[in-house]
Amino acid sequence: MVIHDMNIEAYLNRINYDGPSDLKPNLETLRRLQMCHASTIPFENLDVVLGVPIKLELSHVQHKLINANRGGYCFEQNGFMLKVLETLGYEVIGLSARVIFSAASPELAARTHLFSKVMLDGTPWLVDVGVGGFTPTEPLRMDTDEPQETLHDTRRIIRSDDPTADGFDHWFHQVLIGNEWKNIYEFTNEQMLDIDREVGNWWTSASPKSTFKDKIMTALASPDGSRHSLSTNDYYHRKHGETIEHLQIETTQQMLKILEDRFCIELPADTVFGIAGL
Repeated sequence: MVIHDMNIEAYLNRINYDGPSDLKPNLETLRRLQMCHASTIPFENLDVVLGVPIKLELSHVQHKLINANRGGYCFEQNGFMLKVLETLGYEVIGLSARVIFSAASPELAARTHLFSKVMLDGTPWLVDVGVGGFTPTEPLRMDTDEPQETLHDTRRIIRSDDPTADGFDHWFHQVLIGNEWKNIYEFTNEQMLDIDREVGNWWTSASPKSTFKDKIMTALASPDGSRHSLSTNDYYHRKHGETIEHLQIETTQQMLKILEDRFCIELPADTVFGIAGL
């Protein structure tokens, strides 16, 4: 099935889709799409580190994620998922967010994250396949603040009780780590238009101040409930917060092997990252 240059069949093969074959736009199909995508297409910023421009045109993203068996970050992954869901008949829009989990303060985090809101029978669902090691593997209801158990972790969406001067209501996507709820990102339900994504993509990939420029980041969920993550010199395999394996990466050859073995990313043998002696 090719619709408006979107090759759905190739995408479904890429993610090893095992959901309903009729692809009706319902919650069951959405759940399998998100789980299969999050456990086959890795989050990664390798092109940013290598100085390769990040292009958001559908043809470029489709080639990178499907034909080249690569991953990408939010503007690539969630932008592509948005097109997939539109093609399959879902009522969906892209929303903007501030990723604040690792920010020194919320005020220093730019609104440079894209995710999707899907409406199903009047219920809003958060769908996100591009927020690194915290990528949710199942859709999350946005109309309740109750904890939501998923295969990989527990999430919730809460509304801020603090009054703001900007005229917007603010929500927080949170994950339960140990006994503490941690903010992943904040959002206002404001739509992120194509031009806003272009600006955010430039900042994330090209600004000297972007944290994506000086760190190697990859992450991938596994169908068994575990997660693989890599941050420059450290690779971790964890399940429900417990470390299964930790490797320190000291050479480029070791990095390339881990990328291939754990994230299915193959790069040329002469790749030089230019970070931390790699």
